[in-house]
Amino acid sequence: MTRPVRVRFAPSPTGPLHIGGVRTALYNYLFARKHGGTMILRIEDTDSQRFVPGAEEYINEALAWLGIGIDEGVREGGPFGPYKQSERRDIYRRHVQMLLDAGKAYIAFDTPEELEAKRAAVANFQYDAHTRGQMRNSLTLPADEVKALIDSGAKYVVRFKIEPGRDVEVNDLLRGKVVIKSDILDDKVLYKSADDLPTYHLANIVDDHLMEVSHVIRGEEWLPSAPLHVLLYEAFGWSDTAPEFVHLPLLLKPDGKGKLSKRDGDRLGFPVFPLEWHDPKSGEVSSGYRESGYLPQAVVNFLALLGWNPGDDTEVMSMDELIEKFSFEHCSRSGARFAFDKGKWFNHTYLQQLPDDELARLFTPLMEAEGVDMSAFTPEYVSRAVGSLKSRINFVKDLTEQARFYFVAPTEYAAKDVAKRWKPGTAALMRQLAELLGGLDDFSAAAAEPVVMDWIKTNELHMGNVMNAFRLAVVGECKGPHMFEITEIIGKDETIKRLLQAVDRIDEPAV
Repeated sequence: MTRPVRVRFAPSPTGPLHIGGVRTALYNYLFARKHGGTMILRIEDTDSQRFVPGAEEYINEALAWLGIGIDEGVREGGPFGPYKQSERRDIYRRHVQMLLDAGKAYIAFDTPEELEAKRAAVANFQYDAHTRGQMRNSLTLPADEVKALIDSGAKYVVRFKIEPGRDVEVNDLLRGKVVIKSDILDDKVLYKSADDLPTYHLANIVDDHLMEVSHVIRGEEWLPSAPLHVLLYEAFGWSDTAPEFVHLPLLLKPDGKGKLSKRDGDRLGFPVFPLEWHDPKSGEVSSGYRESGYLPQAVVNFLALLGWNPGDDTEVMSMDELIEKFSFEHCSRSGARFAFDKGKWFNHTYLQQLPDDELARLFTPLMEAEGVDMSAFTPEYVSRAVGSLKSRINFVKDLTEQARFYFVAPTEYAAKDVAKRWKPGTAALMRQLAELLGGLDDFSAAAAEPVVMDWIKTNELHMGNVMNAFRLAVVGECKGPHMFEITEIIGKDETIKRLLQAVDRIDEPAV
């Protein structure tokens, strides 16, 4: 590469960051880090009508949670600021004037009503080289009338003047050369006097040029605008420094065709936003991956493989490994189906890799929120308890139900297990077992298990009946990890206490 790699993620603060946008940000980040480049976060807030309070803060928080580091941006600063488009009005005005002075753009005064009337009168109306001569603009009105209209405060827009008969070439690193006839392009609005802000098309080109962006990596929904952007670079005389394009494939619905939407997540029960979102207008709360219990590294790994592969069968990769392996050569051109169950698998996998003490740190506040006094237990106890169950969970929150027995002794017992496992004579056996366990000096699983197994064998007892009743008494139902792993963790006194409490509380059926 002959120029430094500089990429930008440029979301609009119009609501929560969609998971498709997160993937775009991730691919920008991986590409930048792979080539020792710079990651820019630019806030594109030129659409003042759609601005949503809190959205910009949400974007920053989501990227930080996922570990997508920003080198230059509104918060980080940098040599090419401001990084918020609403703060770059003077820059855009100058560039609009450059196009007007060069005859590459013109001023149009058509009102919304006039445009609507024209669309009603002309099928498939498009404001272009064939129709601009019929409209109210600086190409058809005398110069003094144009000036008078502007001086009077009349609302106007500036349109890009696209000449017909051109083959516009877009070179895409993923899709190759794409050729578009200029005849099908309309004279896009570049600037609106009503709010003194540019449209997406002008602001993007100017900012990418001035911020020395080397690669524009974005979703394929922006591919139709690429020919216009190529023509704008040419109009400004910037073709030699224009960035290279990469248009990423769409994220598709899990169960059909079409772009992934929030409705799909609501319908199938998975988040489509990285963080929980509280809509400031409607009050609606949308679920997020963070609040649903996903680890950020699992979300990153999951998203990275939606439309890209490392060239082999490797699936589980850290951020550093993803950076090392990332290349557009292994990106798909077709859409990637959003297999949300695979996201659960990744979360399960990363939870298994999590140290027990870190898992305990995430688990503790969840139990406290349910009213359990976790200060009564040592950090070592909590770590051992959650560690015994980590292979069984997809989310940390699963532990609040599965590990509860370690922290709250059962006072009620699962009726179906009582009916099946608590037989006539079970209470007497549990008293004998409590007495046997009470005589042990070493209560580790390795020491206690063979003693109990020998007692069962010597007394010709039924293994299943004894051990299931034992589990029911200690856990409250017939579930959980290896029984003697449980007893080693909770200790001898607690084990015996629970056995005798079950004897007192569970009614034994008549013979």
